[in-house]
Amino acid sequence: MLTGKQRSYLKSIAHNMDPIFQVGKNGITENFIKQVEEALEARELLKIKVLNNSLLDATEVANEVAEAANAEFVQSIGNKFVIYKESEENKTIELPR
Repeated sequence: MLTGKQRSYLKSIAHNMDPIFQVGKNGITENFIKQVEEALEARELLKIKVLNNSLLDATEVANEVAEAANAEFVQSIGNKFVIYKESEENKTIELPR
């Protein structure tokens, strides 16, 4: 579970990031979750965009993806959201206590 200070720190890092995944009308598939898990292991912090043609809300998608990938939900703004998962092999982000 992230503290408020850690969440704020991750938001500041994610601010300048571009989304690397998009969720469209097909929604969340097993393959999508697998790709997200691999990207989380490599990067630790991901920004994902929910396209307008998606039938789901960005917050709903964020919670589903975070739960499926065992990641932490950081924030959702508009149609984008950020998730975090500490990498086991490529740890690059040092969270404040």
